[in-house]
Amino acid sequence: MTTEDKRKHSRINALNLISYNCIDETGQTVAQGMGRTLNVSEDGILLETHVLIDPKYTVALAIGLEDDMIDIEGNVVYSNPGEKERYESGIEFIKTTESTLEILKRYIEAFREQQ
Repeated sequence: MTTEDKRKHSRINALNLISYNCIDETGQTVAQGMGRTLNVSEDGILLETHVLIDPKYTVALAIGLEDDMIDIEGNVVYSNPGEKERYESGIEFIKTTESTLEILKRYIEAFREQQ
């Protein structure tokens, strides 16, 4: 039996450092930390952290992609225990600028060309 991938955009496996802030419904930062991406697409990322990120928060992310730094916001779709006492959170981007999306697309395309 095969599982059909229902994602709009394919994900690439990529390790990038991330700084994140968890933002509550009033717009206040309630937690912050560092993590890394496990995979990236135009719509979201899989984020690995040392702490569980509560899905009730919006996350503001600063992602280093090669020579570029992008700031992007997302919703936590899920957050589960991962390997080695770490957690994996699926983040769906909600606020992207055109320039941020262009940098993300260039990064994904360059990665695919290296494969």
